[in-house]
Amino acid sequence: MPKDQRRAGTVAVVAHQRKSLGGGLDELRRLLADQGVGELLWYEVPKSKKAPKQVRKAMKKGADLVLVWGGDGMVQRCVDVLAGSGTAVGIIPAGTANMFARNLGIPEDLPEAVRIAFHGEDRKLDLGRVNGEHFAVMAGVGFDAEMIKDADRGLKDRMGRAAYFWTGLRHVRGELVPMRIKVDGTTWFDGEASCVLFGNVGTITGGIEAFDDARPDDGWLEVGVTTAEGPIQWARTLGRMSVSRSDESPFVRMTRARKVTVKLARPMAYELDGGAKGTVTRLKAEVVPGGLILRAPRRAASEEPSGSRRKKTAAA
Repeated sequence: MPKDQRRAGTVAVVAHQRKSLGGGLDELRRLLADQGVGELLWYEVPKSKKAPKQVRKAMKKGADLVLVWGGDGMVQRCVDVLAGSGTAVGIIPAGTANMFARNLGIPEDLPEAVRIAFHGEDRKLDLGRVNGEHFAVMAGVGFDAEMIKDADRGLKDRMGRAAYFWTGLRHVRGELVPMRIKVDGTTWFDGEASCVLFGNVGTITGGIEAFDDARPDDGWLEVGVTTAEGPIQWARTLGRMSVSRSDESPFVRMTRARKVTVKLARPMAYELDGGAKGTVTRLKAEVVPGGLILRAPRRAASEEPSGSRRKKTAAA
């Protein structure tokens, strides 16, 4: 069979009812009818937290491809169930930020996203896992989690991506918290910080290019800690991220790892893929190599992984 043709088999759609793209779910049904789907399983949920149950149903019914309609939070809930299953995932980016889709080159264009889902390339991608739950884009504790928690309170629906920057302004005066971070069993950071980030891709929530060397298929988890405090230092940090490498900021230290543990002096909020998850005093993060099969745009030969990259070094 030519590589641009693929028998659809059993396809499951798991859709967030409150998210929209193009002509909406009615248009998605019409586009799927043109793909020769053998059997279509259709699940709609009012909230992303309802999605895992529907994904499990789809897997029990033998879905060959799961199409996820929604944003990064919806994708995170679904891939947490699909991790390691071998079932292919297609993303229909109907959310606010859609950072996972953007990092993989899946456009916010419904016909093209469907075309990629059926005729794209199966890529075996890494996932991260924090305290037992998988993420595709990033996880964080501290400043970014507080910012996201506020943005989740209906603000994203009203302001879209600008919600992250609006709420961010409210947290730049947040205090530093003593913490100890171990990277692959060795103490890497022991001091006060305002934010710890784990990245699977380069561009994270809010459109910030945080991890310049990140690749979602290299078997590593990016790790960053920020010691910025107050609006001036945060402005310098974010400004440096926008014009050069993140690890060139004097308030950022970065590395990569396979396993990371974080011990906090007091409870702090944490998040996965832009979704608030509560407060913790300890975090255990690790990479899950090849944990997800994603239907992505086909790459040119020049874009194939070279097998090596430069390791990030600490920026004092």
